[in-house]
Amino acid sequence: MRPHLVTGLYSAATLTALGLLVTSCGTHAPTVTTDQHSALSTMERVMLSANACWFKSADPAFAGYQLAPELNSYTGRPRILVVDKKHPTGRPSLVVQAEGNPAQLQAFGPMMSGASGGRITGDVNRWAAGTKGC
Repeated sequence: MRPHLVTGLYSAATLTALGLLVTSCGTHAPTVTTDQHSALSTMERVMLSANACWFKSADPAFAGYQLAPELNSYTGRPRILVVDKKHPTGRPSLVVQAEGNPAQLQAFGPMMSGASGGRITGDVNRWAAGTKGC
């Protein structure tokens, strides 16, 4: 029985170390703070602009995706999700969320490390600051 306990401890330690390694290597979500705007009002602006500029304009970078806003958040973090059109209930490819007053925004997900990541960051920062347009 002792060898199983030792093996179990090594396995647990290995899993813990692996988990720490994976989380430390992940990309950090860019954060922007807005001036004098609540999280909800900021995310409403971002959602309207994202819908117009990324989806209604038929932007090829977002052709396989759809917007899933979750602005009525009981956690105080209104957010928008960009999800696969074919699997809308699956994991989101992009999450943009805000919290606090003034709002602090975060954007994360696989799209942020892809070819559109820099553009997404620029768009969200502009829209959060109040700039309209694509």
